Amino acid sequence: MEKGFVQVYGGEGHGKSAAALGRAIQVASAGRDVVIINFLKGCQNEEFLKRLEPEIKIFRFEKSEEEFAQLSDERKQDEICNIKNGLNFAKKVLTTGECGLLILDEVLGLIDNGIITIEDLSHILEARSDDVDIILTGIRLNDEVCRLADEIYKIEAVNYKIY
Repeated sequence: MEKGFVQVYGGEGHGKSAAALGRAIQVASAGRDVVIINFLKGCQNEEFLKRLEPEIKIFRFEKSEEEFAQLSDERKQDEICNIKNGLNFAKKVLTTGECGLLILDEVLGLIDNGIITIEDLSHILEARSDDVDIILTGIRLNDEVCRLADEIYKIEAVNYKIY
């Protein structure tokens, strides 16, 4: 059985989640199930993305429609409990091997917001079956995050002018 890989899509540029979704479509087209868990983003395109089921299952455990950064401190605390439920679900998905690809969209933002640590993320990744691939997305890349990955993609905007 082939060993699964961990990819990170990070950086300041736009398109990390879109790149992960593109990979999800490739994997689903090959007959493997995909699970995507979104964090911190609020409601975005949920109805459209639900059309991809049952091959690509999309979950969001946060209850608020707004992005996490826009919430009051009190509402953030409520959402942190929901986020941790999402992370427990991710660990269950990895333990049971119920998908060929798990995408943890904006999971690196959980580290940036102090919701989880690198060690917490590492423990989640350790739960995976050998043949499950994982994609982690988020803005900030650092050495600790990169050590968890087999492949790292840095996405950035480039202003290029032709004179």
